[in-house]
Amino acid sequence: MPVLKKSEIKRAALVKATIHLVNNQGFHAAPMSKIAKMANVSPATIYIYFENKQDLVNQVYKEVKAEYMQYAFETYSPTLTVESGFERVWRRMADYKLQDIEKGFFLSQCENTPMIDTASRQDGIKNLTPLLDLWDRGIAEQVIKPLSHQLLYAFSIYPLAFLLNAHKRGDFKITTAHLNEAYQAAWASIKL
Repeated sequence: MPVLKKSEIKRAALVKATIHLVNNQGFHAAPMSKIAKMANVSPATIYIYFENKQDLVNQVYKEVKAEYMQYAFETYSPTLTVESGFERVWRRMADYKLQDIEKGFFLSQCENTPMIDTASRQDGIKNLTPLLDLWDRGIAEQVIKPLSHQLLYAFSIYPLAFLLNAHKRGDFKITTAHLNEAYQAAWASIKL
């Protein structure tokens, strides 16, 4: 395991504190002073790494989104069939969010807030390129409904956020059977 520098440790603590406070108190109730206190650093330290709160939230979003997408596509290959490729990516997305429920919930929060700026959202979408390409191939092969990427995402991927939010709140316990049913529903919603 690599040894982290003191500056990397402080930055990681700030990221973790931001995720925790946003998840538990919302974007607006997570002031820089609280983030610094939770990270056990001085408030001035935040400004070494981030310009302001907007920059902090955008950077954390982009980092978590990139990590999530890297995990999602780690075992994916464009040589897989459309259905097999989609299932592999979908299950990896679900797995990531269940393994790190805090980061998964943070991403869900970010999807539903105007706090994330347009440039950061676009940066996050770039990480989805393999999935978008898979959907385009599926449409061309007449395996997937000819819908926009937004609609395909809304019907097949976004419901994961709803389930994970319910799971985090304790309203719903996600089991393997539920994941299998959720995958089948996701695939059924986009396949021809």
